[in-house]
Amino acid sequence: MAVEFCTLVSGSSGNSTYIGTKHTRILIDAGVSGKKLEEGLAELKLTGEDIDGLFITHEHLDHIKGAGVFSRRFHVPIYATYETWLAMEDTLGKIAPSNRRYVYLGENCLINDICVNPFSIPHDAADPVGFNVFAEGKKVTLATDIGHITEEIRERIAKSEILLLEANHDVDMLQKGGYPWHLKKRILSDVGHLSNETAGEFLSSVVDGKMKHVFLGHLSQENNEPHLAFDTVDQILQKHKIKVGKHFKMDMAYRHTIGFKVEL
Repeated sequence: MAVEFCTLVSGSSGNSTYIGTKHTRILIDAGVSGKKLEEGLAELKLTGEDIDGLFITHEHLDHIKGAGVFSRRFHVPIYATYETWLAMEDTLGKIAPSNRRYVYLGENCLINDICVNPFSIPHDAADPVGFNVFAEGKKVTLATDIGHITEEIRERIAKSEILLLEANHDVDMLQKGGYPWHLKKRILSDVGHLSNETAGEFLSSVVDGKMKHVFLGHLSQENNEPHLAFDTVDQILQKHKIKVGKHFKMDMAYRHTIGFKVEL
């Protein structure tokens, strides 16, 4: 049985990603309404009752907006670090004690035949994490909301076959745009978000023979465009003699619709 991967939504207005096998199906984040999550799952011919666990990267609203409603409606366990639980529990509302689960940095969390392992990322949240997901002998990595690249992130992405990587903003668009200075400063900081250029340079340094599919996600609606993110990263890869389509496939993770479903 293949491992299935599909972004339901990805952007500064909401994020959620589906990963599944024949036996187990999980979501990473639930940053849109419960209704929107159900609509995305329906396009994959799934319902909330099919989901075995919901993993949260951090407590910002674009990652947890629908988590509480979804958990209550379908009795789905929510997995997060202790500090993230403290930061988000008031926003989520009442969660059944049996659905309140914890993950720990560097430790495997097993749900049937899927293994999820969180790793620390630099972002302005209580205890933000990315996730390595292992299933059917495959490795999937989600790494968004990254202020800067750390050696741990580099190591965690190595040998991934599917990667969701942040390409949040075009620096020029951000600097010339209408955001107040304090917000621009936050986005550009070491605990903010990755630019298209940084994503491209980083990706060019971690591509190996295992990488099969890369998704660029968490784009800013105001400070980026999908074609701009793709072209910027593609041009940087070409500069490093890496050809999209030959060395790996690259697609966008979309803001309002599900992305391309990958099966490995």
